[in-house]
Amino acid sequence: MLRRDWRPPGGLREHAGSFRFEETHPAEPESQQNLQSSWSNSEQSCSQSPGRTSSQNQELSVLDFERSVILHLSKITPKQVALCGGYVAVQAELEVLVLKLEVTAEPTGVEEHSDSFKSEDYPEEQSDFLLVPKHQELLGDRARTCDVPVSVEQTGLEDRRRYTLSYLLFRRFTPEFFQGCSVEEIQLHSLQLHPMSTSKQSASVDEPACMFCFFSLPTAGYLYSLRGGVELLSTYQYPEKALQAVLTDHLLHVITRNALQSFTVRCAALAARVEDPYIDTTMKACPPCSLEVCALRMQLFIGLRSLCVFGRHVVLLSTADTEAPEETERHTQRRGLDLKEHNMLTGIFLAVGIDPSTTPALENLLSRPFLSRRWAISPPKETSPVGHGWNLYVVDTVPPITLHQEMVEYSQRYAETNPQGLSLRHLLSEAHLFLRSSLLESSEQRQASEGVRKMAAQTYGEELEEAFRQNSAQLGDSFSRGSQKDCHLALPYYRMSGLSVTEVMSRNRPLPGSPHSYGPGFLFYLKNYLLEETDQILSQEDADEVTRIFSQSEPSMLVSACASPCMMNVDPAATLQILQRLEETAGVSVPLTITMATMMLRLGNMAQYTELMERHAEMLLVYGFIEEPRLLLHAAGGGGKHPQVRPTALAGQLADSQPGLLVAAMVALHENNKVQLEPADHVFKELGCESSLQVDFWEAMLMASSQDAVIQELVFRLASVYIDRLTAGESPTKHKSLKSADDLISCCSHYGALYPWLTVLNPAQTSSYQHQEALHKLQSLLCGPSLSIGNVAPLLESLSEETLWGFSLHLLCATRRGHYGSSIERLLDRCPQAIIAYANHQLQDKHMALWWQKLLPELCNRTRAAADNGVLLGALTETLVVVAMETSPAEFLELLPDDGSASFFLPHLLTCGQKHLPA
Repeated sequence: MLRRDWRPPGGLREHAGSFRFEETHPAEPESQQNLQSSWSNSEQSCSQSPGRTSSQNQELSVLDFERSVILHLSKITPKQVALCGGYVAVQAELEVLVLKLEVTAEPTGVEEHSDSFKSEDYPEEQSDFLLVPKHQELLGDRARTCDVPVSVEQTGLEDRRRYTLSYLLFRRFTPEFFQGCSVEEIQLHSLQLHPMSTSKQSASVDEPACMFCFFSLPTAGYLYSLRGGVELLSTYQYPEKALQAVLTDHLLHVITRNALQSFTVRCAALAARVEDPYIDTTMKACPPCSLEVCALRMQLFIGLRSLCVFGRHVVLLSTADTEAPEETERHTQRRGLDLKEHNMLTGIFLAVGIDPSTTPALENLLSRPFLSRRWAISPPKETSPVGHGWNLYVVDTVPPITLHQEMVEYSQRYAETNPQGLSLRHLLSEAHLFLRSSLLESSEQRQASEGVRKMAAQTYGEELEEAFRQNSAQLGDSFSRGSQKDCHLALPYYRMSGLSVTEVMSRNRPLPGSPHSYGPGFLFYLKNYLLEETDQILSQEDADEVTRIFSQSEPSMLVSACASPCMMNVDPAATLQILQRLEETAGVSVPLTITMATMMLRLGNMAQYTELMERHAEMLLVYGFIEEPRLLLHAAGGGGKHPQVRPTALAGQLADSQPGLLVAAMVALHENNKVQLEPADHVFKELGCESSLQVDFWEAMLMASSQDAVIQELVFRLASVYIDRLTAGESPTKHKSLKSADDLISCCSHYGALYPWLTVLNPAQTSSYQHQEALHKLQSLLCGPSLSIGNVAPLLESLSEETLWGFSLHLLCATRRGHYGSSIERLLDRCPQAIIAYANHQLQDKHMALWWQKLLPELCNRTRAAADNGVLLGALTETLVVVAMETSPAEFLELLPDDGSASFFLPHLLTCGQKHLPA
């Protein structure tokens, strides 16, 4: 039974607690069982943490021998155990099992030890043969299907909390005796759980951002990531038999009998992606976790036995054996040959007629000890009375920034011979991961790790940042001229380097005497730079160089390059010549024609500009702007929900000479998601057309848009504009709207046909054309189905009813709200000649009863008071005709006034009676 009771400090009490491991079968007496404890951050061993504060040391001194949890493992004999942040790793001879323990607040009683875990013999020990299991790797949830059951016995003497268990990793190796290893050497060692935090992670967080598990065979090591999905990160192949290995943030240190070797690790690559999930984008990059590992350094020693790491220091323990190495090797091989089963197996083969001595391969097979768990071991040779000479070495590892400088110097040799070689890129990627690993550390960790003061640590951090930018620039150079497969990585690395586009171009110019060719990565970077929204403007020299680069390498990108806001200083005459040559070779295209017209405009050649713009129909020009919107609009930078845009010189010219084309192009850009409504409004304000072309744009948008939110916004804006124009006075404007009221009524469903009674209220040519158009458009919107009367009613309050057109708008608004009774009274008071037209249009269907319930009584009363009013008498006559047709004779008689003239009402009564006589 292995027992280790240790109460961890800080927040990790919830995850780790104390553990006791119990085997359910008898352990071999000769097995040496070791327990290794490693804790996240403050609990990690000295090989992974540079130092501790006094308060942390006080916490580490607190031990609790009462609270513990017992893990029962069957079918596995633990040789080594690692604990860290709730993770438990158990290692046997050729098996590794990684578990995760979590604490829940559910109260539970102490679980009874299941009988299924009582001591039982292995099936292979009941016979003379051992069945060698096959190689197996189970990750994540699949690890639960392994044949190693684990149960948790809850003791909970303090808080009676419950521990839940989950499987993360199970790895079983099949013994392989063909790599020059003896029987005793073919087993796992150096089990380690290694945590890694990020610079953004708080120190109070219970679990680190990343957790890694490392274990090793004599010839190979394996590094797994446990958080965010279990995966194998790296496999290390050792050139010699490894005795021990220790994993750190920067390197994997491995000792053999006579050498200390250092290998690169991929922990930083994974931690960087955990810290920033969007790192593999056009803005940021990092070498992949699958990057092949390599050995960096090897230092020779004599008789190495043990290894540990503390910060930047590697501590080695060695001894000089008095026995010759050759004799030790022969002694080790001799022990493996003396198996007790050899004679028994030979007899079995002889019994069935097979003589193993005549078959060398079979004889060689029987000589190997992998068919049995037990073998006879000859007594070891007595120790020489001279003894051993023990030596202790403390080796300082090279700081990452120094190692990076060495790699930079070494990479220059690769660059001279093969600047596009994979070896150069691999070397730069290794240096990148070294720097990134150091940058992931917090300033306090960096200060403790380097053993320097705070100011010196700050300076060191600045040096790291500068080295990181330098390395990113070198990686950008590598990918800029690399293959088409990885050329896109030049863009994020150049951006991380902080280089300007001028500096990047200078680094990628073809060498003298070489053909004029640019790498695909550089072209990809340059295209993305020209496409992004930035306020940086290239000088004329750099802009002209960009046009030359694309004319030589990718002529199809010339239009996009010339339309970029960065290219405002390009020489129009030289660019026009390049574009004309492109037209001769590639043919005429609308965007190319517009670009050439833009250059003509900049040269002031209006005749050539007009000729080019008249080459294509207006609709084709609109399609050209859809294909390249930056011919009209330039992003003003700044980002935000609605990034501001500014019009180009061509847009300003179109506003003066072809306003219809500009409005149509803006509508097309909005409908194709090239520009939003607010930025488009900003463009017209920049052009000084917010009271003219902007309103035309809204009217055209209302005709084209199908988005309900946009429609509601536009009808409200237009109603506000029309009301402002009506209240602004009779001053005529120079601008004439692109669409008249009749055009909008016939082309746009949101503008309704004017009600017939409005023609009586509208004054005929008593105001200016603009005033008349604004009135008709507003009335049409109020007659249409889209404008909400509740939203526009507050705006109408500013309009006076003294004018007949103002009265018509208020009456129209009241009618839309369903106030027919009051509207009839107001109309009879103000304009009785329109009452019959109003009633014929509005008092229909369910409102028909208002003819005799409201209109007839009102007309009778008003006619009685003004008998000589011909308008009222005519309206009364028309009303009686409608009432007589819609009511029965009895109902009609009830409606007639008592003091009326019989001769006036009798014809209508006869008509009513004749209508109902057949019935």
